[in-house]
Amino acid sequence: MAYGGEDGEDHEDSEDHGEGEDHGEGHGPGAVEGYDFDRVVDRHGTWCTQWDYVEDRFGVPGLLPFTISDMDFETAPEVLAALRTRLAHGVLGYSRWRHADFLSAVTDWYAARYDTPVDPGSVVYGPSVIYQISQLLRLWSQPGDGIVVHTPTYDAFPKTIAAHGRELRGCPVEDPDGRELERLLALPDTAVLLLCSPHNPTGRVWTRDELARTAELCARHGVAVISDEIHSDLVHPPHTHRPWALHGAPGGRWAVVTSASKSFNIPALTGSYGIIADPATRDAYLRALKEADGLSSPAVLSVVGHIAAYRQGAPWLDALRTYVRGNLAMVAERLNTAFPALDWAPPEAGYLAWIDLRPLAVDDAVLQRELIEGEKVAIMPGTAYGRAGFVRLNVGCPRTKAEAGVDALVRALRRLR
Repeated sequence: MAYGGEDGEDHEDSEDHGEGEDHGEGHGPGAVEGYDFDRVVDRHGTWCTQWDYVEDRFGVPGLLPFTISDMDFETAPEVLAALRTRLAHGVLGYSRWRHADFLSAVTDWYAARYDTPVDPGSVVYGPSVIYQISQLLRLWSQPGDGIVVHTPTYDAFPKTIAAHGRELRGCPVEDPDGRELERLLALPDTAVLLLCSPHNPTGRVWTRDELARTAELCARHGVAVISDEIHSDLVHPPHTHRPWALHGAPGGRWAVVTSASKSFNIPALTGSYGIIADPATRDAYLRALKEADGLSSPAVLSVVGHIAAYRQGAPWLDALRTYVRGNLAMVAERLNTAFPALDWAPPEAGYLAWIDLRPLAVDDAVLQRELIEGEKVAIMPGTAYGRAGFVRLNVGCPRTKAEAGVDALVRALRRLR
């Protein structure tokens, strides 16, 4: 598969672990620990949201997409092998999630990866992270209550909060002394802190002290915490993810909601899980899941995928993180060479390059027009997350595609300047 050239022509279609070098042992220049992330997989014609439906968001078909947060890599071969084995059984009937195979995969992952003990009795299943958030908002708040979210914010959060009749209260992610967060949490009708940890879209990893301070403030003001930790497995050294489970009071009103779908690129399987500390909330959540919504029977392939990912997928995940760090370093080198004023640094977590273009004083709408019409690429504008002057570039992809994306961005910016 070839990507757009210097003239921005149409794209031709064809064909803490992991701290090593960008290119480790393997069989090709992009192989890391034996996994070849340089291999291009053509996703056209697979009902792929990012590739086949780019026109829905950008108004133009056929753009080279760097948009929603899924990756262009095949999932871990260990996960694929487990899925093939399950499919070979041939019977795909109703299933369960509350069994030792699934629960121990989750708790063992937290113990090994994050040195965090998790009571298997506190683990719940959900069809998606947003479904879990929706249910917990219903249980821990009332219409009109305030929900605190760090801004800029993942674009699904404002929609979910508004759909439930709650009020989003934005706290800038740049809140060095924590005063704005404290002010918002202290408001009498603030009910929930919806924490994104690590943060999307900025890739920020909250420190031990920040999380401890936040936990103390929420406890003082009686604010429940929902911690969305779906990007946690993608934290880059030397940063370390600390699950909210290390900070929330035993049995308190807090929950971790997450999934292996982001880190192992299996969102199409659906499925997520949570850790709900308070037994009464947990019981109410599970009743709603089964009785009100009829969703207690999980997608069996999701259960299989999660177990395989957590039992066998760590080497692949660590190699992926190494490769993604190489992509992010490449973005930094090309951006900063072209525009030293940006002084852009890679995020602390994830494969989403959150790029502050304000030093270049370009107009967001004009830049989007240049990217779409001139370069034939789709790159998310920061306004989608509530912050003008930024773009979010997804580099969870083979390096050739990542290079095409950042080069298109550089060319568009040069023309505007």
